[in-house]
Amino acid sequence: MMRIAAVGDIHLGADSGGTFGPVVRGLAGHADVLLLAGDLTQHGLPAEAEVVAAEVAGAPLPVIAVLGNHDYHGDAEREIAGILTGAGVTVLEGTSTVVDVDGERLGVAGVKGFGGGFAGASGSDFGEPLMKAFVRHTKEAAAKLQYALDALDCDFRIALTHYAPIPDTLIGERAEIYPFLGSYHLAEAMDAGGAGLALHGHAHAGSERGSTAGGVPVRNVARPVIGRPCAIYAVGVGAAVEGARMVAPSPTSAVDLAAPTGL
Repeated sequence: MMRIAAVGDIHLGADSGGTFGPVVRGLAGHADVLLLAGDLTQHGLPAEAEVVAAEVAGAPLPVIAVLGNHDYHGDAEREIAGILTGAGVTVLEGTSTVVDVDGERLGVAGVKGFGGGFAGASGSDFGEPLMKAFVRHTKEAAAKLQYALDALDCDFRIALTHYAPIPDTLIGERAEIYPFLGSYHLAEAMDAGGAGLALHGHAHAGSERGSTAGGVPVRNVARPVIGRPCAIYAVGVGAAVEGARMVAPSPTSAVDLAAPTGL
């Protein structure tokens, strides 16, 4: 069994030093890996990324992240990714990584994702060049995610995004903004790529739980949604089944665990 700590939308600013580090250090003995689902900074400034880096430096467990739309706001996303990488964070964008946890191989494929909407109420790459570019960017992000999932050689696959793959975890947000919060193309990639669990952020007023059409459990781990410093999920051999997708040939599953007391 592997224990996954996850949170998104921590939005650290220049004055946020000392606020997230205790959470990271407190995960020692409670989780095997920490996944960050984007919007790590407030305005996408390198100075803010330095704060995030200082908070996670020396973490007692592997830290894997994708960036979010806030992290792109200052047009410094490459510099931000570099700063985080320098602090030991694995930053994914259409890429994947594998972590060994007590003999089990946990694979994480990540991409920021993009908007576009969901089945029956989505944009299409038709019409004006700007509309075509919008939807094609979403499709390209989804294709990169599926490629990253397919490339994994592991016992359990997690898809990590910032934007939402399904509308279920957006419930609570205004329906008019759903197309700007995620895209069904991400869910299709997760189903086709054999993900066992999907984690995302972005929708602060959304809902925590849902699943793709193919049965992949989806969790919105935006901090305002989970209402705690991080959520923890158990996956892999030995985890209790809670509506999780079983990915052959391994008897894999996912179950929510309580966050460690005091985090």
